[in-house]
Amino acid sequence: MQILVVDHPLVAHKLTALRDEHTDSPTFRRLTEELVTLLAYEATRDVRTGPVTVQTPVAEAQGVKLTAPKPLVVPILRAGLGMLEGMSRLLPTAEVGFLGMIRNEQTLTASTYAERLPEDLSGRQCYVLDPMLATGGTLAAAIQFLVDRGADHITAICLLAAPEGVERVERELTHLDVPCNLVIAGMDSHLNDKGYIVPGLGDAGDRLYGVAQ
Repeated sequence: MQILVVDHPLVAHKLTALRDEHTDSPTFRRLTEELVTLLAYEATRDVRTGPVTVQTPVAEAQGVKLTAPKPLVVPILRAGLGMLEGMSRLLPTAEVGFLGMIRNEQTLTASTYAERLPEDLSGRQCYVLDPMLATGGTLAAAIQFLVDRGADHITAICLLAAPEGVERVERELTHLDVPCNLVIAGMDSHLNDKGYIVPGLGDAGDRLYGVAQ
């Protein structure tokens, strides 16, 4: 897995505002969208394109366009939904699928409870959106799910990651013969005893949408 921690002052600025416990939900959502667009710029460097000729007002010009099949953006519910608008702003022609995964707070393992994805992902590049790469179980399971459906290139975009989570994802996916990339805004120190990233930014889903009872 290739890992890119995006080093840009605007990324650092917006991430700092996300961390602030005084940032309210509307502002948090807006900052997340803006930050994801910046991350998506780096994440899509390997998006597949093909040559095309267009007619300008002056002459023909050679360029490129996205090739078929279209890229697939997959937010992991529910917090990943807060990243979708920022990704769609940069890649509006991509198709969108949804994957619902939940972490068992005792075992810290992830299980799938809902999905809306094509049965056959052969030849598809997939972009997985998950704000927090904490224990790594959810992201590893999501990538395995997509590969089992035939995806042949996967890039995960996360706001924050913990070293323990990155190590687990790399360990659990070493058997995959599929290119996997990880693009993140920041690598934090560690996980606490509850599996939360430190210093982190709290529960991304709750901060985006409020506490779900």
